[in-house]
Amino acid sequence: MEETVMSKDLEVIYSRTELLFKRISRTQYWIQVANDPYDRSYNFFFNSQRKGERLKSVPLHRVDNYDLKYLEQLIAELRKKTSLTIRFIGFTTLRWPKTQKLIQWKRDKLE
Repeated sequence: MEETVMSKDLEVIYSRTELLFKRISRTQYWIQVANDPYDRSYNFFFNSQRKGERLKSVPLHRVDNYDLKYLEQLIAELRKKTSLTIRFIGFTTLRWPKTQKLIQWKRDKLE
């Protein structure tokens, strides 16, 4: 069952990303994953910023399975489907269960 839940989460995130990704010149695009320990969820956002303009952030999906193993698998599958950069917010002291690498290397300005 967990595999089908992951594939649904993955499909929602990826399909919404594809709709928003316009490939406009001089524009940066990335996916942001925010840890929400209060609601025990992970929130995915599609961010874009054209040179000289303000950041646009669009919510993509909320993942309610608050488990780092699950998130690690979901991110691995998402990276197979897209080459967009994935940034993390709120994960400064956490490590991926499989590789034990830090999830977020430095504190983001938004934290």
